[in-house]
Amino acid sequence: MSIGTVSQLSRDLRSGKRDPVDLVAEVFDRITAHGDPALFIRTLRPRAEAEAQAARLRLRAGNPASLADGVPMAWKDLFDLQGTVTTAGSVVLRGDVPAARDAALVHAAMRAGMVSVGAVNMTEFAYSGIGLNPHYGTPRNPCDPVVARSPGGSSSGSGAVVAAGIVPVSIGTDTGGSIRIPASFNGVVGYKTSVGHYPMDGVFPLSRTLDTLGPLAQTVEDCVLTDAALRGLRAPAIAVASVTLLDFVIPDSHMMDDLSPAVAANFEAAVARLSAAGARVRPIALPELREVADLMGRYGPLTSAEAMDVHRERLSGPDAARVDPRVVRRIRMADGMSAVDLIRLTRARADWIGRINARLGSAILICPTTPSVAMPIAPLEADVEVFFHHNFRALRNTAIGNFLDWCGLSIPSGQDSDSMPTGFMLCAPRGQDARMLAAGLSIERLVRG
Repeated sequence: MSIGTVSQLSRDLRSGKRDPVDLVAEVFDRITAHGDPALFIRTLRPRAEAEAQAARLRLRAGNPASLADGVPMAWKDLFDLQGTVTTAGSVVLRGDVPAARDAALVHAAMRAGMVSVGAVNMTEFAYSGIGLNPHYGTPRNPCDPVVARSPGGSSSGSGAVVAAGIVPVSIGTDTGGSIRIPASFNGVVGYKTSVGHYPMDGVFPLSRTLDTLGPLAQTVEDCVLTDAALRGLRAPAIAVASVTLLDFVIPDSHMMDDLSPAVAANFEAAVARLSAAGARVRPIALPELREVADLMGRYGPLTSAEAMDVHRERLSGPDAARVDPRVVRRIRMADGMSAVDLIRLTRARADWIGRINARLGSAILICPTTPSVAMPIAPLEADVEVFFHHNFRALRNTAIGNFLDWCGLSIPSGQDSDSMPTGFMLCAPRGQDARMLAAGLSIERLVRG
């Protein structure tokens, strides 16, 4: 059983039905009962208890800091948490100086009264869609109690900790799908914000051009409530959109290619429910998506080039041997890129963003979040080429949205025969987060079936 949603806990805390101090104690009992040592890199019980005590006083005085005052949350281990070392899922950073202050978004959460319980695990340096971590272990995907399966990456712990019902929301980062893939694999909602929606101060970077932040939670409403609290709003400014006014397009290729049977069937069933409810859903020819993928293959990944800027000295010294070789291999894809390649890639990217957004107009693009469900971990660890095949496949639909500067939202859309979740993704141009979230609020029940 889950600890509850953000919206449920918010109501219960304000009414006095739940107490924030008791809620923190329950969170830590749940962490112990869950029994996955790879889920958290570090917990912050003294901090959480102090923040919960402050929330208790505000709530009892009838003066909550926000609608989410007293709600517990977790952070991906890329966010600075004052007095602790931000390790970014790596052992090479464990000896760094503890953070002198919270990351800007952590500070915003504290102002809103939300309670930070710890830093959850992740792919080292945030560079994988699968979620494996050889240093701290790989968090279990809670959706399969028997077979150890990928939790998705790189925000692996964020997806797993919400799916396990330990906290109602965790904040992750998304550079190529690192919020939406764990959301899809773990059966939760993941909201990738537009670039610049939240401040990046105090967040360890992967790609400064593509990095975004966002919540993973049980519902779209929870993401909306969390977003409002983090942005200092007293109440969300997003209302449910009328289904009959929504316009969705489905790309004819690339994102719809090579889907597993359950992913395809659940997506088609969700589309049928949307159409029956009065939404406009239509296919659209978007050969540009495949051309964009070819473009990235021709010039090299922008993420690799910017990750090499972050890690060049580290990978040139003895620390390179202490970094996950799979991560090193992806960063070193930049070795084959020239300055001209990077210039041409950047210029072409701006051109493609304008062209494709013009094709979409006011429509919201929909597609499966990932082409398959979470795969078993053992084959991924046993064969690096199997890992890279599945990693590329997991990232295919999400990464193109980062490249095209879209915001995105993944909603659970059902399960396969092994009870593994599938995901349904909405994509909209940068800055259209409110319109996308309003659509998500409207269609979530239909998508889930």
